Amino acid sequence: MSSREPEFEEKVESHTELTEPPQYKVLLHNDNFTTMDFVVQVLETVFNKAPSEAIQIMLNVHKKNIGVCGIYTFEVAETKVDMVQRLATECSFPLKCTMEEL
Repeated sequence: MSSREPEFEEKVESHTELTEPPQYKVLLHNDNFTTMDFVVQVLETVFNKAPSEAIQIMLNVHKKNIGVCGIYTFEVAETKVDMVQRLATECSFPLKCTMEEL
């Protein structure tokens, strides 16, 4: 064995531009059965909203039939939508949560 390590010539061409991943809005939709308290609870627990912000978003859902919960990458948005749907189902609420690309 040689005590000399082989020499490697590295050619790294870094002309690839990094782009930001697409962003998605997570939305809550109004219905006539899900309680306002439950919507606020979801916003606080799933989306980590402060109580005052959660109430404001809940009021948008109630008055405008839709409210933006946050903007996330695809995987995070998809996970949040799934969490909301699971919680709503467990509590027997028909709360609808969707995501749409910006």
